[in-house]
Amino acid sequence: MLRRLGCLAVLLVALILAFVAWRWWGPGPLSKATNVSIEEGSSLASAAEELAHSGAINGRWAAPGAEWYLLARTVGSSDPIQAGEFEIPAGSSGAKVLDILQHGRPVVRLVTIPEGMPSVLVQEKLAAIRELTGPAPLPAEGSVLPTSYDWQAGETRAAVLKRMTDAMNKELAKLWAARKGNCPVYSEQDAIILASVVEKETGKPSERRTVAGVYCNRLRIGMKLDADPTVIYPITKGKPLGRRIRRSELNAITGYNTYREAGLPKGPIANPGRDSIAAVLDPAPTKALYFVADGTGGHVFADTLAEHNANVAKWYAIRRARGEM
Repeated sequence: MLRRLGCLAVLLVALILAFVAWRWWGPGPLSKATNVSIEEGSSLASAAEELAHSGAINGRWAAPGAEWYLLARTVGSSDPIQAGEFEIPAGSSGAKVLDILQHGRPVVRLVTIPEGMPSVLVQEKLAAIRELTGPAPLPAEGSVLPTSYDWQAGETRAAVLKRMTDAMNKELAKLWAARKGNCPVYSEQDAIILASVVEKETGKPSERRTVAGVYCNRLRIGMKLDADPTVIYPITKGKPLGRRIRRSELNAITGYNTYREAGLPKGPIANPGRDSIAAVLDPAPTKALYFVADGTGGHVFADTLAEHNANVAKWYAIRRARGEM
């Protein structure tokens, strides 16, 4: 009798272990991959509930996710779970799901800020990402480093923006420390202002240092910068103007109009990229004081006004041939 009871006990234990193994290491219920978001500070119990609601784990007895939670506590790893958005593959076992939450890499999503994007468009870009939370702050112009940034669903827009501004502060400090001192910009803010003008004046990376050299030469002798983008900025906050600049706008005193006022504009007109900042802090050695478009997306540079006027005449001829004038 005792032997029979012993055998039954062993069989029962074996059945329980088989059940646990099947429920924990066997195939999970997902028929296709799904993403699950675990909020910062979530407990294992709250994560189990979220997994159950998403259909990523087996069992709904007692409470959603209770079976998975019990198995995780008894036979799973005791490592802490991570916050973030995780992809759970189809058929993932309970053990696999726990391992993903503890040791997996969260889903990486990127938002790209192009060089020269004004802050009002950075704000609009963050606001358009529906998976982010909270209001989208308007960053100070010139405070965001253009590059790609990762973000996670449920993260605040303010947190993503802080990474952008922290990146600019770090990069600017590094570039400022290595400056050559051959351009009359006397603070990090001056460097950002002039770099933003350089950024908006040329789309050719090979020209940045030369354009910077022209503007540094003009600042050195007190000559006005005469930069069209500085006229446009107070009108559109950096968005495209969509038309030619009016004479009244060229005559307006705004603090940004470098056709009327010598020196730097009162603030940046965009978020300049690293290369434009570096160009201002180490401009090309040039005597040029002028440049004009060459019809190919680049510019022709000139040391004298006479040379510049001849280059302008060629540019006007190109535009007339295109039907633009």
